[in-house]
Amino acid sequence: MAYIQFLGAAGTVTGSKHLINTSAELSSSSGLQVLVDCGLFQGQKEWRERNWRDLPVPAKEIDAVILTHAHLDHCGWIPRLVKAGFRGPIYATPPTIDLCGIILPDSGHLQEEDAAFYNKTNKSKHYPALPLYTLEEAQDSLRNFKPVNVEQTAQVSPELSFRFVRAAHILGSCMAEITLQTAGQTRRLLFTGDIGRVRNQTIAPGKVVHSGPMEGETADLLVMESTYGNRLHPTQDPLPELAALITAAAKRGGSVVVPAFAIERTQKLLFILKHLMESGQMPRLPVFCDSPMAIKAVQIFLKHTEEYSDDTRNLIQQHGSPLNWPGFTFASTPEESKKINAAASPSIIISSSGMVTGGRIMHHLAQRLPDPRNLILFIGFQAPGTRGFTIKSKAPEVKLFGDSVPIRAQVAALEQFSDHADPPELLEWLHTFRNQPGVTYLVHGEPDASGQLRDVMKKDLGWNVRVAQYLEKAEVK
Repeated sequence: MAYIQFLGAAGTVTGSKHLINTSAELSSSSGLQVLVDCGLFQGQKEWRERNWRDLPVPAKEIDAVILTHAHLDHCGWIPRLVKAGFRGPIYATPPTIDLCGIILPDSGHLQEEDAAFYNKTNKSKHYPALPLYTLEEAQDSLRNFKPVNVEQTAQVSPELSFRFVRAAHILGSCMAEITLQTAGQTRRLLFTGDIGRVRNQTIAPGKVVHSGPMEGETADLLVMESTYGNRLHPTQDPLPELAALITAAAKRGGSVVVPAFAIERTQKLLFILKHLMESGQMPRLPVFCDSPMAIKAVQIFLKHTEEYSDDTRNLIQQHGSPLNWPGFTFASTPEESKKINAAASPSIIISSSGMVTGGRIMHHLAQRLPDPRNLILFIGFQAPGTRGFTIKSKAPEVKLFGDSVPIRAQVAALEQFSDHADPPELLEWLHTFRNQPGVTYLVHGEPDASGQLRDVMKKDLGWNVRVAQYLEKAEVK
């Protein structure tokens, strides 16, 4: 029988990589080998170091990659895979391919910048410090991408086909429904990627893509994310609190720094800030979006109108492109970014990365964390081991560019902006399944989150649920 091996996002939130092998034996690697997602490990050092290791299966022996969406923890290891010898197709939806076209080169560029900085300052344990992959290597990997539309069946080989169904997480995000012919039987495997929330506008405003996920699924084996498995999203409207936090910081002469993912979270926040200013709920402050990627992401969003929620369509009709809004500045170059740091008046600075694992946000935080007038606002999940997690936990200091920076600024977090479903939302979706999977494996979660969600699913659904272990092989029965 075929098997699945969990090469990432098992025991942690990041590094999603799940290998399907059609070999008849668990010890064999002779069958068709397909990787579902190919993400970067982020967070704790023990996980980040795995980015530098080869996979247990040689890259050149992997036949294809099926990519659920364009977040780095799902796609960010693709250039490294190609660099190691992978030559097969990478299947993804057209919006996902467009987003990867900006995310992966940007990732390579940032890694080159970080390596250069550490070599210049001699603050790395390794000399010379090297990037995991370069901008050029990331661009080269884009040649392997093959577009597959939502709900279109793609035949990878005579024994394996798949189709994408909406996951409602970010633009272009999908689950992968895989049909596998094995040992004379047909088996349906469902890989969720990241699952978007079943939302309403008051509780979780700013949803920019279709609500979801797709209902009425059927699967013999389910591989499901568990990021928010031990937490409930707040149910109150976050906009009054957001407006109050920003207004208070402005009154005391401080600025607001928001670490935000350049893809979707930044666009969502821009529309919300525009709404709050236009409706008089907060003062009109200069808004700086310090992310070349975010500019390109806005252009991609405007291109893929088929992905819009009704709210997004209405906002764009009312206000037009964020790139043209008065008072909103998008910094493309390093020189434009440095000008933001020179601005003395209260302002709002949105920059990536969302977990403060690198990028321009590091410079803004290094300058503004020591000042108690400022506000550091988190609107996304912070994986343990990341600088974002350290700051959100209100530690006394955080290491930036090899130096310890004191945390004196106000730190706040609004959990309603998450794009991951919580347990009640997951159960609402799982109850629509047309059958009970033979086994469900929980991935993409910290151990406590996965364990609690497993227990809730067993009690509520009566399903056979397991928490996937790193490098574990699971037989497809």
